[in-house]
Amino acid sequence: MYRNLVCLTLSVCLVTACGGGGGGDSTNTPAPLPVSSINAGSDQAAAEKSVITLAGQATPSGGEFVWSQVSGPLLSNFPLTGATQSVTLPSVKLTTQLVFDLKYTTPAKEILMDSVTVTVNSVNQLPIVSIKQTAPAQLPSKYNDTIILSSDGSKDPDTDGVIVGYKWLQTAGEPLEITDLTNKDLTFTHPLLEQDSQVQFSLTITDDEGGKSTNYHDLILRKTTQVIAADAGDAQTVGEFATVNLDASASKALTDSYSCYWQQVSGTLVNLIDAEQCQSRFIVPDIDIAEQLIFEVTITDDNSRTATAQTQINLQPLPLGLNNDSGMNKCYSNSAAISCGNADFPGQDAELGRDVVADYLDKVGAGTLAFDFTKLDEFADELPDTATNFSCVRDNVTGLIWEVKQANIGIIPNTQLREGQNSYSWFYTGEGNGGVPGFAAAAKSSCPSDVDCGIETYVAQVNAANFCGANNWRIPSYNELMGLMDLAKQGNGPLIDTEYFPNLPNSNTLGHLRYWTKETSADGQSLNFAWILDFQTGNDLAYPKTSTAYLRLVRTP
Repeated sequence: MYRNLVCLTLSVCLVTACGGGGGGDSTNTPAPLPVSSINAGSDQAAAEKSVITLAGQATPSGGEFVWSQVSGPLLSNFPLTGATQSVTLPSVKLTTQLVFDLKYTTPAKEILMDSVTVTVNSVNQLPIVSIKQTAPAQLPSKYNDTIILSSDGSKDPDTDGVIVGYKWLQTAGEPLEITDLTNKDLTFTHPLLEQDSQVQFSLTITDDEGGKSTNYHDLILRKTTQVIAADAGDAQTVGEFATVNLDASASKALTDSYSCYWQQVSGTLVNLIDAEQCQSRFIVPDIDIAEQLIFEVTITDDNSRTATAQTQINLQPLPLGLNNDSGMNKCYSNSAAISCGNADFPGQDAELGRDVVADYLDKVGAGTLAFDFTKLDEFADELPDTATNFSCVRDNVTGLIWEVKQANIGIIPNTQLREGQNSYSWFYTGEGNGGVPGFAAAAKSSCPSDVDCGIETYVAQVNAANFCGANNWRIPSYNELMGLMDLAKQGNGPLIDTEYFPNLPNSNTLGHLRYWTKETSADGQSLNFAWILDFQTGNDLAYPKTSTAYLRLVRTP
């Protein structure tokens, strides 16, 4: 760009004539003044990071040049003094323009201005793609090894460049199962192979300016020593009564299909379901201690070649304890019976404890749900479950032996010693009475005894008779007596299995079916009360020791 500044000076010449003489005209022309001008040079175009020259010219000479940047990415050191300057262009992602102003101050202090535009062209260097196998550490790889092809050595040569994308492709060889083709590294598993296989992969890398580069990597996968990879699944730890699934479907074969056959190698024998399928199952039996079961699967391919694998199942007994469950086998909402497992009414009795697994329990005797009773004769010898004449009952869960009452054939006090209708007050001088032995009801008042109708006298008389071959009968504790209560029978009669505990009193006699425990109530109010359990309502109650209730004795073998 070129600019002129022109200054004009007008001179006036005076001519003076002297005395009477004539004269002639004369013209006096002044010399032209110098023209002021400035030129910042022609507009330029150059590649990023290259060096250009800014060269200015101006007249008259002898003045001062100052370069300034007025637009574009800011460069350091500006403003610069001097007509000619070397400038390093910046790195840019897109074509960019820089504008520079040139100011020239003449010796006469005139200010002259011009500008020049420099177009900076982006020059993208394409990514450098490097592929290297980094796993497994031990080469050559073998079946089931994890193979990793890494692109860690790849880079964008632009100083401010960034790699933004990776794209892997398998371009040759046996097709492989690869889940992620857009990661920095390519990872896959060495497959089963009958023959060596040469595979090839390409990797295309994209930088932040859209530049792409591709490289290739060849790899030889060696044939495997086996043609079938049998997989019996991971070891499992399960509780008794659980359903265990055995799964060999992760096995591999070189043929289109294969078959499976499961068999048990060791441990308590179980019933394998679908043993000739790749997915088999069994139910853990009733066990008392932890143990391990070993199972083996045989894989046979379409060419009748076989391979085997084993898995271990660790069995743990459930912590069912040595107490009976409540007998509840139904779940309820606020107003009606519902299916168990309802999220709105969780943690119900029927979903917990021994009764839940009642169908799988290995019972010694019989009983509803998880209750397990054995009938015993007058000498405490076992009788069949179908016996109708028996003297006592063994609870096979707790090991306790319980009194079975005699039939109610008399009228109080003219009854037999152990008739179910006899009742007693709480009088007990033994340990645990709270320091208050209670009250012994009068003889023949509610029982046939000639001594008194207190619970301690009844215990002594039963032991004296060596009932059911023993003389260590006692009053049950609260928890022991609760173990006989079957709450599922609520609303349908007494809350006890009358098949094993017959001859109950008529609930109308005393208006209840309350049975004494040996435990004094320590409710902070009085020690003149003892705990009873009502087999008609399922309630417990701190009951006055002076009142009468029923009694069922127990003993520990």
